[in-house]
Amino acid sequence: MEIGRYHWMYRSSRPHRYHHVPALRGNISPLGIQGCFECCIKCLGGVPYASLVATILCFSGVALFCGCGHVALTGTVTILEQHFSTTASDHALLSEVIQLMQYVIYGIASFFFLYGIILLAEGFYTTSAVKELHGEFKTTACGRCISGMFVFLTYVLGVAWLGVFGFSAVPVFMFYNIWSTCEVIKSLQTNVTVPGDQICVDIRQYGIIPWNAVPGKACGPILENICNTNEFYMSYHLFIVACAGAGATVIALIHFLMILSSNWAYLKDASKMQAYQDIKAKEEQELQDIQSRSKEQLNSYT
Repeated sequence: MEIGRYHWMYRSSRPHRYHHVPALRGNISPLGIQGCFECCIKCLGGVPYASLVATILCFSGVALFCGCGHVALTGTVTILEQHFSTTASDHALLSEVIQLMQYVIYGIASFFFLYGIILLAEGFYTTSAVKELHGEFKTTACGRCISGMFVFLTYVLGVAWLGVFGFSAVPVFMFYNIWSTCEVIKSLQTNVTVPGDQICVDIRQYGIIPWNAVPGKACGPILENICNTNEFYMSYHLFIVACAGAGATVIALIHFLMILSSNWAYLKDASKMQAYQDIKAKEEQELQDIQSRSKEQLNSYT
């Protein structure tokens, strides 16, 4: 009788009757068959949440750095051409460098999109919960080498992104100096004893345009008008967001490095355990063979 599907009914002296009760639906059936809820819980247990968080953080950081950096570089060229270097030959080299950096940004976005997906897949396949879901899991020397290669490559990329993070802070520093100078000019408008025309910003001292560039600097009201332009406002804030995106990418790569190191250690321990289990199974098989031969010899004597 299937437990839970029938129950007794007592009515005076009548014989006992069975009444059908519908099978339980939902989480678990009476026979112990797993329902949809348990399957979902088991599938969610196989998700490498650490790798998933690192991937989302990496994608967000790279997207902010590449998107905001690309637009901010374009705005920077516009500001230089209109206010600091009116001759095209003076900033021709800078324009080529910025254009090259924009192409590099395209390559960085494409590379890290693929690399993040690969690391996420590697996290899925090296999570112990996934191994339990898919049965016995055996590691190979090739798999351990691939995990070690990811650890090394992520370390190199993390060091490189530290340099990118530091480099992205340079335009933020430059734009902050210009913005702070404009704030000083605004504060001096009420003080007639100190003329604002004497306060200037010389872009040539940063080395981005040559010293013979004309005009090369902006003073007083001209500098204040530059700070009020939409290009300056957008470029300044976009450079800040791009710098924050580079910092988020560094954190994501450090997170990935910790995850990959732990996964590599797990694979190393799993390979040792696999070798131990193989030796143990071989010894048990040899022991069974010896016992079977001993029984056969004993039966032959008797």
